[in-house]
Amino acid sequence: MNELYLELRDNEWPFTYTDHDRQIARAIVFDDEGYLYFTRATRDDHFGKATLIETSGGGVEKGEDLLSAIHRELREELGAEVGVVAKIGVVSDYYNLIHRHNVNHYYLCRATSFGEKHLMPDEIERFHLSTLRLTFDEAEAEYERRACTPIGRLIADRELPVLKRAREILNG
Repeated sequence: MNELYLELRDNEWPFTYTDHDRQIARAIVFDDEGYLYFTRATRDDHFGKATLIETSGGGVEKGEDLLSAIHRELREELGAEVGVVAKIGVVSDYYNLIHRHNVNHYYLCRATSFGEKHLMPDEIERFHLSTLRLTFDEAEAEYERRACTPIGRLIADRELPVLKRAREILNG
């Protein structure tokens, strides 16, 4: 199956300029019971007040490759050890409000174990990160429910096609 590739624009805030690119490793994580694991964030910042659902993942650090980044991020945010099943694809998107171009590399990962999370202070205090364990249908409904804010729409536009492709891969 071909990898997904999407280029999305930010239609929520006016474009002025982009001053940096961010390489991001993200994953749709599933377990042997067919559940998926996501991160819920509650924020009140320059993007507005919102509660969001998002795939786990984050920025690739200097000198780090994508696979190392995905393993590190999933340990930090979910406490998960995973096996990478497939690369789902790449979604290029923009956050005009912070002048950033994101290059999101998505993987499909099977959880092999869960342990302690290692969240950063900012993730705990500013974003109140927590874990959601959902079915595909529940995840899709949660993305749609959270698309009532500008940042929620940007994330749903980016992640719903990835969720759909993950389902196709798992269904063979």
